[in-house]
Amino acid sequence: MLFSGCGTALVTPFTLDGSVDYSAYCTLLERQVAQGADFLVPLATTGETPTLSLAERRELLRLAREHAGGRKLLVGCGGNSLQGTLDNIASLDAALADGYLVVVPYYNKPTQEGMYQYFKAVAASTDKGIIIYNVPGRTGANILPDTVIRLARDCRNIIGIKEASGSFSQGSEIIRRAPEGFAVLSGDDDLTFALMAAGGHGVISVASNVVPAEVAAMCRYAAAGDFLRARALHHRLSPLFRILFVESNPIPVKAALALLGLCTDRMRLPLVSASAATKEKLGEVLAAIPNAG
Repeated sequence: MLFSGCGTALVTPFTLDGSVDYSAYCTLLERQVAQGADFLVPLATTGETPTLSLAERRELLRLAREHAGGRKLLVGCGGNSLQGTLDNIASLDAALADGYLVVVPYYNKPTQEGMYQYFKAVAASTDKGIIIYNVPGRTGANILPDTVIRLARDCRNIIGIKEASGSFSQGSEIIRRAPEGFAVLSGDDDLTFALMAAGGHGVISVASNVVPAEVAAMCRYAAAGDFLRARALHHRLSPLFRILFVESNPIPVKAALALLGLCTDRMRLPLVSASAATKEKLGEVLAAIPNAG
């Protein structure tokens, strides 16, 4: 599979004046490679991509390729219209991307047939692999297993799904019915172990920004069928998985990285930095994870 194991949904660090901190970004990329992330996901939700200019997105993608250490890049490029998504793809250097992460269109709440036609048209526009991103808590629309399986069978380059509906049952149904070679990746860190035990193929992780080695190891153990060790890591990391979503992502993960001295916790509006209570709890959770940082 082109994308399996631990993929990190990369944050975009900012300086205190709000500009992109490219130096910190390179440090974060090199840390991901050194600690064993299997692939990298720039320009997605965790990267605050809607707040980035085109020039910033191009430079972040260039740096991601330069510092990826041979890892595959799954590049976020979705929008809430077909033309907007195609423009996003066209605006980036296709040679730098190994595949595209395309979110279910948000706000306009398409029907299942609308989703099917949309993803089919996106897939027809490129020879790169497409990973569907299902996150109804943000988009207001849930792509159902029937539609996912139809796309997997009809479009050769729709090669997987980031399943973040929060429903184990829905993810398990896609795993059961998907054609061979179709990757089902958890979009919820807390469900990664369960979905991999059911036959899933990995995670696109927020938590691996903070503990890449541990999340990558959990995925490797689960993929090898060593569920005792995978389960132990899942339980060790569960408090972190939960605290990273106590406020809107990526607010807590940036606060965690700031506590580790890896970047500032600066956000771009309309997001703001984590509350004092969240930062205090994050400090307690990180202190309880051996080797965090």
